[in-house]
Amino acid sequence: MALRCVPIVFCPHKPLHWVSDLGSSRGRIVLDLRFSKLKCLALGAEDDKPGAKKTLTWKINEDGTTVSRAFHKGLRLLPSKLTRFYYINVELWLVDKAILPIENSVGGSIHRNYDLLLRHRLHIVREVQLVVNHCLLALPGVTMQEVKRVFSHDQALAQCEMTLTNLGIIRVSADDSAGAAQMVALSGKRDIGAIASARAAALYGLDILADKIQDEDDNITRYLVLARKPIIPRTDRVYKTSVVFTLEEGPGMLLKALAVFSLRDINLTKMESRLQKGRPLRVVDDSNRGSAMYFDYLFYIDFEASMAELRAQNALEHLQEYVGFLRVLNFYPMDIIL
Repeated sequence: MALRCVPIVFCPHKPLHWVSDLGSSRGRIVLDLRFSKLKCLALGAEDDKPGAKKTLTWKINEDGTTVSRAFHKGLRLLPSKLTRFYYINVELWLVDKAILPIENSVGGSIHRNYDLLLRHRLHIVREVQLVVNHCLLALPGVTMQEVKRVFSHDQALAQCEMTLTNLGIIRVSADDSAGAAQMVALSGKRDIGAIASARAAALYGLDILADKIQDEDDNITRYLVLARKPIIPRTDRVYKTSVVFTLEEGPGMLLKALAVFSLRDINLTKMESRLQKGRPLRVVDDSNRGSAMYFDYLFYIDFEASMAELRAQNALEHLQEYVGFLRVLNFYPMDIIL
């Protein structure tokens, strides 16, 4: 089987440099953009698999700005099937960025999209929080009474549940709300509608039968902007950093992992746990009590700090004492109201 390789650079004399795609490293994370002579190597993707031999590596980005030092302990690869074309478009350089909804004030976290964050090698470069206004759309001339079924994304349907129940409309899941509007426009059927934005109605020539049909007026969705390359960390404004990790076996490991942030006065803004799909159960053998099975989790953490800050670098270095796998999804400016 052919190995997919990425460029690796070894720098034996200069300080090591920080990179957002961090493996499980025991070494200090340093932000230093000076370089000396570099020796090019190559590392196969097989080092990311469970049970792979720990390999000490140095890596440089394509733009030549950052280098990392990492022990690759590995994580079972998530299913490789790609179900979101916007990820593929960014990875193939067809578009510059992708916008991913990650949580909603009514529907909660969008768990499937957390899985996609780890499956694809893209970097979070920004977050945006937007007020969402859901509209009921249909073909021109169609009345509310004619609509029997409505198509939209699961999250949009959940956010309009009470309204749709009162109208007696059947809900049908679609990949996304804009795609649902396009489908209604192309179908020519008068008994179906879509829940989407007013912009989608204008794009596809649909009528707005009702607007603001969400169950809660304060309906806000947090989006992440993804790109191929990370941004340079700064301290000129408030930053967030997002990481994902698994924990080593032992009592109190989650408490110890979270304490590394509290000890440095770093505010955690979000924590999400997801089962490892390729390895959902962990078997622990205790000679006195027999074997026990536990669910094996991935933990996603957002915290308020830039990787240009020493406290954030030290927190991640400390965190590596308790984790089996660690990946920095990236750092990005926090969406704030000025």
